[in-house]
Amino acid sequence: MDYQKICKNCLYAVVIAFSFAISLSSCSPKQTSQETKQPVDYVDPLIGSGGHGHVFVGANVPFGAVQVGPNNIYKGWDWCSGYHYSDSLIIGFSQLHLSGTGIGDLADVLIMPYTGEIRTDKGKQEYPHGGYLSTFSHENEEAKPGYYSVKMDNGVKVELTASERVGFHRYYFPKNEEANIIIDLKEGINDRSTKTTLRQINEYTLVGTRFSSGWAKEQQVNFAIRSSVPIESFRLFENDELLDGISAEGVALKGVVSFVETPEKVEWKVGISPVSTVNALNNIDFEIPDWDFDKVVQSAREKWNNELSKITVETSNESDKRIFYTSAYHSYMHPSLFNDNNGDYQGTDNKIYTNSDFSNYTIFSLWDTYRAAHPLYTLTQPERVNDFISSMLAIYDQQGHLPIWHLNGYETGTMVGISSMQVIAEAYLKGYRDFDVEKAYEALVKTANSDLRGLNYLRDFKPIPSDDKSVHRAVAQALELSMSDGSIALMAKALGHNADYEYFTKRAQNYKLFYEKAVGFFHGINKDGSWSRPFDPLISKHNQATDYAEGNAWQYLWLVPQDVPGLVELLGGEDTFNARLDSFFVLKPEDESEVLVDLTGLIGQYAHGNEPSHHITYLYSYTGQQWKTAEKVRYIMDEFYHDDPDGVIGNEDCGQMSAWYVFSSLGFYPVFPASCEYVFGSPLFDHAEIKLPEGKNFVVEVEGNSDENIYIQSVELNGETYAKNFITHQDIQNGGTLKFVMGATPNANFEKMSKRTAIQ
Repeated sequence: MDYQKICKNCLYAVVIAFSFAISLSSCSPKQTSQETKQPVDYVDPLIGSGGHGHVFVGANVPFGAVQVGPNNIYKGWDWCSGYHYSDSLIIGFSQLHLSGTGIGDLADVLIMPYTGEIRTDKGKQEYPHGGYLSTFSHENEEAKPGYYSVKMDNGVKVELTASERVGFHRYYFPKNEEANIIIDLKEGINDRSTKTTLRQINEYTLVGTRFSSGWAKEQQVNFAIRSSVPIESFRLFENDELLDGISAEGVALKGVVSFVETPEKVEWKVGISPVSTVNALNNIDFEIPDWDFDKVVQSAREKWNNELSKITVETSNESDKRIFYTSAYHSYMHPSLFNDNNGDYQGTDNKIYTNSDFSNYTIFSLWDTYRAAHPLYTLTQPERVNDFISSMLAIYDQQGHLPIWHLNGYETGTMVGISSMQVIAEAYLKGYRDFDVEKAYEALVKTANSDLRGLNYLRDFKPIPSDDKSVHRAVAQALELSMSDGSIALMAKALGHNADYEYFTKRAQNYKLFYEKAVGFFHGINKDGSWSRPFDPLISKHNQATDYAEGNAWQYLWLVPQDVPGLVELLGGEDTFNARLDSFFVLKPEDESEVLVDLTGLIGQYAHGNEPSHHITYLYSYTGQQWKTAEKVRYIMDEFYHDDPDGVIGNEDCGQMSAWYVFSSLGFYPVFPASCEYVFGSPLFDHAEIKLPEGKNFVVEVEGNSDENIYIQSVELNGETYAKNFITHQDIQNGGTLKFVMGATPNANFEKMSKRTAIQ
C-alpha cells in the first residue's frame, strides 16, 4: 500500500520530539509486572496531549463532573483543553476541562500554589517569572487515570485526584519559603468572567461562584473549598486591586491565601455544583468526607479499571495495548455528570430541578459522538445510556427541541444536524427502555418537524437553498438530517407507527435533492433551482466551502450511511461506486492552502482527523470489496494512532476518535448506528472479550493474525459458518464467540457475501 503519509503537527514537531526524548519515562505509565498488570496500567493520559489531539490531562473519574488538571497560558486552538505537551508553563490547576474539542471553554476555578511575595497576575509567556505561574519539566510530571502530579520549578509539588464532583489537591511547599495559594476567578479558557463571588465562611472553608461567557454564552459554577490547615490570611482582589474584608462580589475576583509559617503540606478539597455553594459543600461531605488522599487515588483507579475491563484484549504488541486502553479511557471522559449528589441540577432554562429520577449529564458533542462513541456506550455503559437519553429529553422539555451541542447547561448549537435524534433512536432500537419512550418519540417527531436547520424545507421534501442565509452549511445540514430521518424511520417501524415509518423513510432520501449529476457530487442549490457556482469539490475552507461543515464535496459524497445501496445506485452502480472510492483515497489537492486545518490524517481526500470520514473506509464492504476496507482500516490504525503525545491524528472530540479505534481494532464498526449492525473491517488483536450484563461475554477470536495477515478469509459465529460481512447488536448481546480467520491475500469467496440496506 502506498498511501500518503502526512507530516503530523509540523508546528510543534521539533519541540515535542525533544521533550518526549528527554521524558520518555514520564510519558508512559509506570511498569507493573506482567502477571499483575491490569487494563488501567496500560493507559497513558499524555497520549494525544500534543499535536492537535486536545485531550484533557489531569485527574478525573469516568464521566465525572470534575476534571481537575493543569493549565498553560491559553495560546489558541491547540490549548482548547488547557494543556499542550509542547508547553513548559503552568498557570494553575482548574476544576473543569473539556477533552478533545475544537473550541475551548471551561477551566473554571483556577487554583495555583506559589512561593514568594503575593502576586495576582499570572504572568506572560515571554516573562515567566513576572507572575504567579511557574515553569515545569515533563521529567517531574506523572499522569495516570485518576491521578496527576508535577513538581514545578517554583519548588511546589502538586498532586491531584478526584471523585465525581470533587477535585482533591495536595501541595508540598519548599521549606523556608513564603507560601501562597491564589484562586483566580478571572481565568478561563476562551471565555470571560461576567460575575464572580468569593468569601471565607470559617477558618477552613471558602465558597464562591463564577459566571462566564464563552462558547457557552451563559455558564455558572458554584464551588466550595475545604482546607486541611487553617486559612490564616485571606486577601481579596478585583483584578489586581486589593479589597477590604473576606467576602466580595465582582467581575474578576481573585483570592490569595497566605501562611504565617510555611506548612509542609496543604490539602484542599474543591467541590463544584451547578446549583449552589451549599450543594458544593454537600458534595464534598458526601464524596470525600475524610482526608485520605491516597484512598481517593485508589478509588479513582478502581473506577477506571472497572470501566476499562469491560473490553479486554490480548496481543503480544504492548504498544497496541497502550493505544487501545488509552482510547477506551478517552472515550469515557464525556458526557459528564451535571448534577449534585442529591440529584439537583440546573436546566437549560436556568431553572433548578430537584428530586430527579435520573442522573443528569452534559457535554454532548453529538455531531462527533453519535458515530462511534454512543454506539460504544450501548455495549459498555448499559447503566448510563438511559440517563444519557433522559438528560436529552429533559433538555427537550426545557428548550423545546432536542440537544445539538450541549455544554454545561447551555445549548451552543455548534455543528450541523441534530444528532441526538440518531442517538435516541439507536438506544431504543438496541433495547434500552428505562426512559420515557413515549416522550422520546414525541421529541424526535416534534424536533424533526420543526423549523430548525432547514427542516422547514426538508419536511416537505424540498432542498435547503444555499442562498437562504438563515441556514448555514445547507448540504451538510441536509445529509446529517436525512440520516436522522432514517433513524427515526426505524424507531417508528419498531413502535408500529407505519405511516411515520413510510414518511421518514421517504425523508431519508432527501439527500438525492442535492446531487448534481453533471458534476457527480452533492452540493448547493439556490432558491431559483440553479446549482451554486463556482464549484470545486476539493475546497474545504470555511469561507469558500460554505455548503459543508469542516469538509469538502468529496468527503460529503459518502455521508449516506442510512441508504448505502441507494447511494451506490445514484453514483451509477457498484463498479462506478468502487472506482470513485478508489479515487477518493488517492486524489490530492493541487493547492494545499485550500485544505482546512481540521482535515488531518489524510489518505488522498479521506481525512481521519475529522468525523465525516470515519465510516467511509467501511463502504467497500457494501459493494463486494471488503478487502479494501481491511487494508485501509489497518493502515489508519497503524499510521494515525500512536502511544506518544502526538498519538491522536486530530481533535479527539469527546471520545469519537478513540471510539473509532476501539471498534475498528475489535474488527467491526457501526456504519449506521440505528441499523444495529457492525460492519467487518480487520481485527487487530488475537483475542478480545466484551463483558455484558447478566454475566455474559462476547469473545472475538482471531486465527492467523499478523501484520501481514490483514484480510478476512472466513468467519464463524458460535462454531457455525457465518456468511455475512457484519454482525448485529443482538448477536453481541446474546454472548458467544465470533471467530475471524485471517490471511495475507483477499479471499474471493468472502468478498461475495451478501450486502444489505440498513433501512428495511
